[in-house]
Amino acid sequence: MSQQLLVEYPLTGPPACDNPLARGADGVLRYGNLTPALTELLDLRVHTFAAREAVVEIGGPRLTYRQLWHSASRIAGGLQEHGIGYGDRVAVHMPVGARWVQAFLGALLSGAVPVLVHDGMPEAVSARVIADSSADFVLDGAGELPDGAAYIDDGAALGDLALLCYTSGSASGTGPKGVELTNENLLSAIRSMVGALDLPEDGLRNLVLLPLAHASGCVDQLLPTFAVGGTVVLAPDTRALAAGIAAERVDMVSATPRIFAGLLPELTSRHSGAVSRVSSAGHHAERAAAPAAVTRACPSLREAFPAARQWSVWGATETSGIGLAVDDGATTDAAVLGFPFGGTELALFGPSAHAGSGELLCRGPNVTRRYWNDPKATEDRFTGSWFHTGDQVTIDADGLVRRHGHCLADE
Repeated sequence: MSQQLLVEYPLTGPPACDNPLARGADGVLRYGNLTPALTELLDLRVHTFAAREAVVEIGGPRLTYRQLWHSASRIAGGLQEHGIGYGDRVAVHMPVGARWVQAFLGALLSGAVPVLVHDGMPEAVSARVIADSSADFVLDGAGELPDGAAYIDDGAALGDLALLCYTSGSASGTGPKGVELTNENLLSAIRSMVGALDLPEDGLRNLVLLPLAHASGCVDQLLPTFAVGGTVVLAPDTRALAAGIAAERVDMVSATPRIFAGLLPELTSRHSGAVSRVSSAGHHAERAAAPAAVTRACPSLREAFPAARQWSVWGATETSGIGLAVDDGATTDAAVLGFPFGGTELALFGPSAHAGSGELLCRGPNVTRRYWNDPKATEDRFTGSWFHTGDQVTIDADGLVRRHGHCLADE
């Protein structure tokens, strides 16, 4: 792709972050003091918050950090007994719940690369994803999870592949594509989300309604909550959710605009005043295709959560689910995607790029290097370290990004 049509839009100010960013030889901003691997970060939190609840399934299991880590390490040991080791792929194809978290962490601790397979996918699509990943083992929730002597593989490095997330493939029509996310991608996204949402370490209880098999749910909510020693609250059954928010002392709720739209009638009637944070996450395909009923739901979130600070976070699977964010109190414009945060930098591509309009490109420590086993797609969607999102946007002088036109990419 012609570099002449690519115009960089550098950050207008220093990133708001307590973790220093420095530009690497490839031009990408990178965090300077990350742990070597995701497992090490989680291990530190387990030892710090051992007795605190890590995951709660409303109406189901409740696990402290110590209990979660021990059960996950036993799953890792069971996987090892099945011959699973460093670099193998383990597909996690299970319904949302505490067992999903145990299975995911078990795959991670075994040294394998978890492959996230959304439970709501049509059977033929999920089979295609599992086959494409060359999964060496599938955790499908049928029967007992593997069990063995507690085991933790802690030999991973920042540049190692840590997670395979698949795009939906619905917008492009090419089918799901595997996105390789390294330890550095995940740890950078976690650090960026903790900073952007100002997550506290005083016992945050985050009701995560986003699909855990998507980057927006797993990388941007589950893992950052664990990173601050918080409690992830899950609701496999969303009936009587408002009562669950009160009973579980939830102070943060994370969902997509579409999910919020379906829950607002009940939530608004209960006025969940104890919730102090609301995170509305939408990848670019969902934002582009969102019906009017969904976009109109956003102002109603204020009625449901009158005391909450609200954010909208935009991202793609290829960007670890993050990239842009905006405080919803700052705008009511549904076309606004937000400002770049963390180490994300922006560029525009196209004949009008110099005038502030074109296809949005992103780069940063959270952006994948390539697609899994698909060099052609990698070549098509990357110009150097810049990822072509497929979103047609404008960028104003302050760095605010607004969507317009047709969306080509998908999560």
